[in-house]
Amino acid sequence: MASYLEKMEFRKATLDDLDCISGIYDRIHDGIENGQLVIGWKRDIYPTRETARGAIIAGDMFVELDNGVIVASGRINQEQVDVYADVTWDYPAPDDKVMVLHTLTVDPVSMRKGYGSAFVAFYENYASEHGCPYLRMDTNGMNTVARKLYNTLGYKEVGIVPCVFNGIPGVPLVMLEKKIWTKK
Repeated sequence: MASYLEKMEFRKATLDDLDCISGIYDRIHDGIENGQLVIGWKRDIYPTRETARGAIIAGDMFVELDNGVIVASGRINQEQVDVYADVTWDYPAPDDKVMVLHTLTVDPVSMRKGYGSAFVAFYENYASEHGCPYLRMDTNGMNTVARKLYNTLGYKEVGIVPCVFNGIPGVPLVMLEKKIWTKK
């Protein structure tokens, strides 16, 4: 599998990628609505085409490609959402040393091929190259697939904060973190 994942390409998303990213969101929402996926997202609330557009314009949306086809996307930046302040992190860190992964998505037609793990590895390398040893992310508590993946990749759940998240009420937001070595 390692040689297969070495073929993955990662790059910043452009507005030309918007239809592909939005299509992944739509297929995830379809999977939620037909009972195949349990993530906790709501169509027309989060994530939406405008979610992706905003991240692309901000310059922090990335895509993963396999043979030129977008199979995953995610937003990587140093923006910690407001509820992060409600968590007692194992690694208290200055904001400029924290990198955050938001809205990691893998196309449902491409799941179980290691794309999510590869994207997280890209995120970790990106953080390292930018001198950010403290990695943070969150996921909806009902998203057991993501929670298992992140645990397998060495992320520790440090708290669950009930909140309204991205317009969705009653979300048990699981907070995760990891410390890495940096290249800077």
